Amino acid sequence: MDDPTQTRAIDQLNAFLDGGDHEEAKRCLERLRDADTGTRKTALRALRQLGEERPTALEPVFEALTPFLTDEERSIRLTTAKLFVAIAEAEPDATAAVVSPLADRLADEDEFYYVRARSAEALGYVALEHPTTVASPEVLADLRVGLSFDEPEVREKLAKTLEYVALGDQDRLRHHVADLTRHLTDSNEFVRYHLCTALVAIGCTYPSAVSESVDELSDRLDDESPYVRGRAAEAFGLLGRSDSDVSVPDVTSIADDDAEQFLADRVRFAIGADDDGQVDGASNGIGSIEAIRERTDEVVSEMSSPDGDGCPYCGLSLPEMGPPMCPQCGGPR
Repeated sequence: MDDPTQTRAIDQLNAFLDGGDHEEAKRCLERLRDADTGTRKTALRALRQLGEERPTALEPVFEALTPFLTDEERSIRLTTAKLFVAIAEAEPDATAAVVSPLADRLADEDEFYYVRARSAEALGYVALEHPTTVASPEVLADLRVGLSFDEPEVREKLAKTLEYVALGDQDRLRHHVADLTRHLTDSNEFVRYHLCTALVAIGCTYPSAVSESVDELSDRLDDESPYVRGRAAEAFGLLGRSDSDVSVPDVTSIADDDAEQFLADRVRFAIGADDDGQVDGASNGIGSIEAIRERTDEVVSEMSSPDGDGCPYCGLSLPEMGPPMCPQCGGPR
């Protein structure tokens, strides 16, 4: 960006936002929509940083930001979607007002798949606190249908959003358990993990609904991922404590002395004993909505970087000879 006029425009935008002059900031954003691609992208990246630091600072200008979601340049649409992800993760209340334009990006089958993935991710963070705002029948249908047809990167975000919907309101997906279990064999480990976690969340409140998926969850006890196996064991722990008339499989053999702590803890939960050998209950919070919500991002980070060779920004595991930029968050290697 060499145009000093555009540089001043970005500086003015930051000054208006810092000074609380929201009307001028909106007008500045309207002018930026006619700027060159590099200038628009630079401005949006600066706003993303501001959104991460002070997410509510941008709330008054959301209306002026949403047109960038339909910019003719897909890189601008992607940068804008990432901006809303950053804000939604930090302050979901602030992002609830832009659910509709994000849902439109998700529903657009012709949209660049990374834009759809990021839009779904932003919706997921909002769903944690405002499930009724996000989980309309139309959005839920887009999320479920996409699990069958979308690119792996999109399916991962769709599954994550469904998990967050289930964590926000277990009733929203209790009648869609069969739709979730149908995809428990997805080739993407994160899709399987997020969907198993969604089933556990539903099972925390409605174990009888999850009892329909005993066979599919039993298959996940042999999953190559210890985190997927752990969630499946957790689901059986919930079923074993419920009044559901189902036969719960023996999970004792799925963890050994070298098992991940995540898996070992959930095996103990499934067999009905905690670290003290006391039957019933999980003193460490396993089998509860609160515990899943507290650790879900942490667990995904562990999965993303099992050997410490992940992206320093989002934790995604990267091959030694991989691209110079992280394909998940765009951060430099």
